[in-house]
Amino acid sequence: MSQQQPNNLQRSIKIMMFAYLSLFSNQLFAQKELSPRQTYPGLFEQVQMARIYPDSKSFADAIPKMQPTAIMLDYNAQKKLKDFNLNAFVNQHFSLPENHNAVYQSDISAGIEKHLDTLWTVLKRNPDTLSAFKTSLLPLPKPYIVPGGRFREIYYWDSYFTMLGLQKAGKVEVIKDMIDNFAFLINKYGFIPNGNRSYYLTRSQPPFFAAMVQLLTKDNPDVKISDYKDALEKEYDFWMKGATNLKNGTAVNHSVKLLDGTVLNRYYDAGDQPREESYREDVESAKLTKQQPSVFLRNVRSAAESGWDFSSRWFADGKSFNQIITTDLLPVDLNTLLYNLELAIAEANTQKGDAAKAQLFTAKANKRKAAILKYFWNQQEIFFTDYNWKTKRQSAQLTLASSFPLYFNIATEKQAKAVSDKIKKDFLKKGGLISTLTTTKEQWDAPNAWAPLQYISIQGLYNYRYKELADDISDRWVNQNIAVFKETGKLMEKYNVVETDSKGGGGEYPLQDGFGWTNGVLLKLLKK
Repeated sequence: MSQQQPNNLQRSIKIMMFAYLSLFSNQLFAQKELSPRQTYPGLFEQVQMARIYPDSKSFADAIPKMQPTAIMLDYNAQKKLKDFNLNAFVNQHFSLPENHNAVYQSDISAGIEKHLDTLWTVLKRNPDTLSAFKTSLLPLPKPYIVPGGRFREIYYWDSYFTMLGLQKAGKVEVIKDMIDNFAFLINKYGFIPNGNRSYYLTRSQPPFFAAMVQLLTKDNPDVKISDYKDALEKEYDFWMKGATNLKNGTAVNHSVKLLDGTVLNRYYDAGDQPREESYREDVESAKLTKQQPSVFLRNVRSAAESGWDFSSRWFADGKSFNQIITTDLLPVDLNTLLYNLELAIAEANTQKGDAAKAQLFTAKANKRKAAILKYFWNQQEIFFTDYNWKTKRQSAQLTLASSFPLYFNIATEKQAKAVSDKIKKDFLKKGGLISTLTTTKEQWDAPNAWAPLQYISIQGLYNYRYKELADDISDRWVNQNIAVFKETGKLMEKYNVVETDSKGGGGEYPLQDGFGWTNGVLLKLLKK
């Protein structure tokens, strides 16, 4: 009895302390965005490794049925019991996120444009309200469009291509709401995350924010680029953080300073742990590489920041995932996007009357343009490729990223001719353009094709007056989209354009339908 009392007292003290810590940590939630792994230490890892859900993203997006601290109290009390059932515990304490696509039935007979018009409603989300219990969702103040399927949140670079369709559908207010949401994220977090989830707060995505603002202001005189000047400059600061103090031949964050003093950019995730939305997959993959786990995982996460997750483009040998070297590569598409961002900042400052700052960013853009033509133009392949800043060699992997200098009017006439010839000869297939010339099990390799790369390539060719080829690619892509829609009633995130009767495949998850950027590009091309 005398021994039992102290144990009971200790237990009571522990419970009281845990209750106090629970209250304190709940207050912290309002101050700091904790990811699911940080919120449920131990439980998160166990659930993901046990594969309670087939898709690792499900638990990362799960909705708790009570305060997270109360869940952890229950978990720590039960996990060592002999009859503890993890599956039952998870089902008792969490709900799966809603799949809006699952309840929507398309009407094929109504035609593709009616389907696209209806999907804007299906994929639209109203302004987020704070959940009674903490989830991984980062609330946004205005309505937005999600891609669909497992992608239940807004995604950064997806949204630009979705906006192309919204513009053609006359939904300018939705475009502005989405841009305002991105400006909100920049002001709150200092950058635009991959998506509005707490587990995405270590990385961004291809910086299309400036292109979004340009799209909005093009036909809307009531909105100016200068309205978003502060947000544009803050995003630029994020991508250039630490660049000022770099020594030649070194890198920090997203910036690399080459031996001649040129500063260019790379993809770089701030984290070096397994991605929470693909936790088990990353843990298993890290066992198969000779790289240090932290180096390998940062390369994996940085490839996710690129949007091309995953592709032979990022592999040292051009074929093996375990040789991923994303942070060693300076991507041609990223640097053309930052060139456009510098031009947008220059224009915003011109509109604000700050001539000195406008001149500064115009000079930055001109310097970057010269560097793009120097470091990314591969004379041997007659094509734009990425540049490995460590080996000081251009990549041997040929990809549709080569179209970005045409889209942003950086390429010379001679270079544009060479790119168009290569695209026609090697990339053009029955249903559109393959992403790379390498066939692997990765979803951003052949035989897959993606809407954003089709549009960038088509419009880039139009910019340099290769209309016949651009029209041909557009027709093939539109026909492929419509053929699959007539067969399935769905529009997909990616397509197999080599064997057009087969579905797109590869990657870490099943083929998704919805699909935001496919819808946007398809409507843009239908209305061209």
